Amino acid sequence: MIRMIGKRFLSAIPSLIGVIIITFVISHTLPGDPAAYFAGPSATADSIAETRARLGLDQPLIVQFGAYVGDLVQGDLGRSFNSGQPVLTDLVRRLPASFELTLYALVFAIVVAVPLGLWAAVNPGSWIDHLCRGTVTAAAAFPSFFTALVLIFVFYYKLGWSPSPIGRLAIYFPIPPTITGFFTIDALIAGDIGTARAAMGQLILPAISLGLFALAPLARMTRASMIGVLGSEFITTARAEGLPRRKILWTYGFRNALLPVVNILGMIFSFLLGANVLIEQVFGWPGIGSYAVEAVLTSDYAAIQGFVVMMAVLYILLNLGVDILNMLVDPRVRYDD
Repeated sequence: MIRMIGKRFLSAIPSLIGVIIITFVISHTLPGDPAAYFAGPSATADSIAETRARLGLDQPLIVQFGAYVGDLVQGDLGRSFNSGQPVLTDLVRRLPASFELTLYALVFAIVVAVPLGLWAAVNPGSWIDHLCRGTVTAAAAFPSFFTALVLIFVFYYKLGWSPSPIGRLAIYFPIPPTITGFFTIDALIAGDIGTARAAMGQLILPAISLGLFALAPLARMTRASMIGVLGSEFITTARAEGLPRRKILWTYGFRNALLPVVNILGMIFSFLLGANVLIEQVFGWPGIGSYAVEAVLTSDYAAIQGFVVMMAVLYILLNLGVDILNMLVDPRVRYDD
C-alpha cells in the first residue's frame, strides 16, 4: 500500500509541473493589465508604471516564472492583488465552503442516481428504465447555471419556499465556531439546531443544481455496470443453483457493479469542485470558485495560479483515495505491480 502511494505521488510530479507551466503562461496572456486595474481609473502612465514595478510585473516573463517556482517550492503561492492576503490563506479559508457544497451535491447525485440506475438495470425496457434515460438526458441537457436560475425563480421568487439565495448563511444567524469548516456540521456540534437548519436551507438549491450535473454519468454508469454484471456467467450459475433473487442482486450483483461507479466518483467530485464556479457565482457562495472568477476578471495572476495548482493537487489526492477505496471494495485490484 505504502509503495503504491509513493509511486502514485512520483508519477504525478510531471503532470503537476506541466500544470504549473501551462497555468503560468495562460494566466499571463489573459487580456487586461493588472497594474492599470490596481492603479485605479484616474491613474497616470507614471503611476501605472510604478504599480507594475511594485508588483514585479516589469520583469521578463522567465524571471517572473523563476521567482514563482522558487516561492512555490517553499509552499508560498504568492499574494493576491485583490485581497492583499497570501493566496494560500485565501484558498484555505474558502475551501471548506466549496467542499461542503460539492459534498452535498455529490451525496444528492448518489442518492438519486445509484438506485435509479440499479432499478433500471434490473428492469430493462420497463417504464423505470425509460424514466432513468429521460432523467439522465434532461439532467445532462441543461447547463448547471441555467438549472440554478430556474430553481431560484420557482422556489424562491414564486413559491417562497427557499431562503434568499445569497451566501452560506443569512445575516441574522450566528456563524458557528469553526471545527470542520462545514456550517451544517459545526452548528450541530455546537448544538445550534436553528443555525444548522438555516445552513442546510441555504445549501439545498445550489447542491441540487450542482448535483444534477453529476447525476447523468452516475446513473448511466450504474445502469451499464449492473446490466453487464447481471449478464455474467457467475450470476447465471447463481440463478441455476436457486439462490434467492435478493441475494443474487445485492450480494453478487451490486458489489461487483460498484467498482466502476467508485472509480468515477473521485473524478466526478473533482469535476464538481471545478464546475461549482458558476453555481457559486449564481448563489453568492464564498468558495474557491467565486474566488477564481474574481481573480480572472482582475488578472490576479497569483490567485489564478494558486487556484489551479490547488485543484491539481486535490485531483491527484482524490484519485489516490479512489485507488485505495478500489482495493478495499475488490481485493483483487492491485496497483503496485
